[in-house]
Amino acid sequence: MIIGADPKGGRGRGIVSTCNYAARAFGVRSAMPISEAWRRCPASPVGPATYVRGAHRLYARASRRVMGILREVGGPFEQASIDEAYLDVTEATAGDWDRALALCERLQRDIVDTTGLTASFGLGPTRLLAKMSSEENKPEGVFRLMPGDAPEFFQGRPLREIPGIGPATATAMQEWGVQTVDEAYEMGELALGRMVGPRFSSWLMAVVEERTSNDVSVLRSRKSIGKETTFERDQRDEEHVLARLMELVDGVMSRALELGVAGRLGEVKLRYQGFDTRTHRRSIPVAMDDPAVFRSLATRLFATSLERERPVRLVGFRLGDLEDPPTRQVTLERFKEDSGQSVHGCEDRSEGFE
Repeated sequence: MIIGADPKGGRGRGIVSTCNYAARAFGVRSAMPISEAWRRCPASPVGPATYVRGAHRLYARASRRVMGILREVGGPFEQASIDEAYLDVTEATAGDWDRALALCERLQRDIVDTTGLTASFGLGPTRLLAKMSSEENKPEGVFRLMPGDAPEFFQGRPLREIPGIGPATATAMQEWGVQTVDEAYEMGELALGRMVGPRFSSWLMAVVEERTSNDVSVLRSRKSIGKETTFERDQRDEEHVLARLMELVDGVMSRALELGVAGRLGEVKLRYQGFDTRTHRRSIPVAMDDPAVFRSLATRLFATSLERERPVRLVGFRLGDLEDPPTRQVTLERFKEDSGQSVHGCEDRSEGFE
């Protein structure tokens, strides 16, 4: 099953939102162009796939209900994505790991009773270990990694299972004969550092020794908020593209309000015919969460950067340099074009927003 844009027999536009493990066996993955997914795994009668259009509003509504249940626990809470969150339950459970386990099991039941959805929970002494624990007993399990148990947990575990270790680093280590986390750890920080650099070596030692961060906050996992849309047909109508951009700005600012964050950077993304992608950004002096400010900023960026002779395939908006200040300025009289605090840049990029 592949969820995303309409593939239209391999001629569709847009991307894959997600897919199940059976589809991943064909090389299909999230954020892949839907046309490429069709080439790898077409639907009947040519191939075995089932394509389903995404229903983001439905997913978002379910996500809000799940996150509401988790927030009721109290204490630091961080929604990392539409279906992932971190909770610091130290205070809620008085530091008792048995109570923490019982709390996870209760939350699982509450989520099923309220939404009909299953959820997996991981308990660990650090953020990273809790995240890895949540992967252990999917689709609806709980896994508890007690303090001091990480070295045993990592015995024989492939390096790629640690979030943050990409294919390039894993391949480089495999070329040195290092396949698993415990093998890397046993080499020691200095020897490992000569292979892959001291920074990575120090971080990996900290992971196994449970010394990485246990801080939970919105800004830990979210550096920016962005939305984008791919048009059904390449657009030459500037007003239509601008109107869609304004909708995206409003959506991004609504999300910022939900998260309780403000931003200093606005970025407009334009993808033209031929997949040539440009980003144009501007910073303001203080972090703000006023939609009108960023609507004005996005309009200016669009007006001054649009290459009018080129059809637009995709438009997007990103709010960056996020902050969570105790007080935030809510209006800005005007943007100072020559303030030195405003940055306008353009570069070729193809990656999506966080």
